[in-house]
Amino acid sequence: MVAETKSEVGEASKPKRRVQGNAVVSVLAKQGILIAFALFMLGFALFSERFLSADNVMTVLRQSAIIGVMAVGVTVVVIGGNLDLSVGSMLSFSTVMVVDLHDKLGPELAIPVMLLATLCIGAVNGTLVGFLRLNSLIVTLGMLSAIQGLTLIYSGGQNVDIANQQGTWFAIFGRGQMLGIASPIVIFLGLAVLMHIVMAYTPFGRRVYAVGGNPTAATFSGIRRSRTVFLTYVISALCVGIAAIILGSRVMGSQNNVGQGYELQVLATVILGGTSLLGGSGNVLKTVIGVLILGFIQNGLLLLGYAYYVQWIVTWIVIILAVWLDVAAKRGRLLSPIA
Repeated sequence: MVAETKSEVGEASKPKRRVQGNAVVSVLAKQGILIAFALFMLGFALFSERFLSADNVMTVLRQSAIIGVMAVGVTVVVIGGNLDLSVGSMLSFSTVMVVDLHDKLGPELAIPVMLLATLCIGAVNGTLVGFLRLNSLIVTLGMLSAIQGLTLIYSGGQNVDIANQQGTWFAIFGRGQMLGIASPIVIFLGLAVLMHIVMAYTPFGRRVYAVGGNPTAATFSGIRRSRTVFLTYVISALCVGIAAIILGSRVMGSQNNVGQGYELQVLATVILGGTSLLGGSGNVLKTVIGVLILGFIQNGLLLLGYAYYVQWIVTWIVIILAVWLDVAAKRGRLLSPIA
């Protein structure tokens, strides 16, 4: 009789443990990025007095703005179920072009001409992936090399600089301030808020989530998948163009490979922000948190005296952990042993 009672109690406790486990999974899946951000900030603050100083925080925000602007566009692409690894080379091309045209046409014409050229590159990506249904990883990886070659052809292999750096209003985008805040920060956060509204409250945003979550169901629902994917790549290219304006304005010049490696950092921030590589889920505002996590990790390691290459190792570890949490949470096996 006692044995039966113990058995019944054990059976009754299993649903409770299962509910508790599901609750933990739900919290980690939805708020894990915020928890991780708070832990990172607290950890570095304990070991460095300068870490949370106003000057250091603003410096990190300003330095992260370029990656952040690009990450906003890539987030839209990834939510739509694809990848864009061409953004680094695209940044090189766009920055070289806007700086080169600055002295030839003036900033009034250099900016729109550069944006139009960058949008054309995005349209090529969108056509190949959206309309021709080619694999986005292969297409954008190939475009990474092609655009870098295009940059070298355009510049003749020479770095470019703005001649009259003190007498142009072009500097306002990278060196100026708006309402007492550095312009790159304002542009980054403003763009993030705007794109969040587009993705969360417009029909286009709902179509992107639908296409990324279940392309077949989206097609049968009357959504034009090819057109939606095409537009995500155009948006990504537009964000790269804006980032190029900030970078060119801040440096007042450009090297041919200035964007090399940016694609990995951008993708890292998107993953850290909780956007699923499987498509169909993600949040632009959480990508902002991902940008800040990566920026503050790199800054904190430097303040603690670690070599620069340590940043890449730590970033790799954080990315792997973030991807595992995402996949495990979606499969409902976060608390289960590895099969």
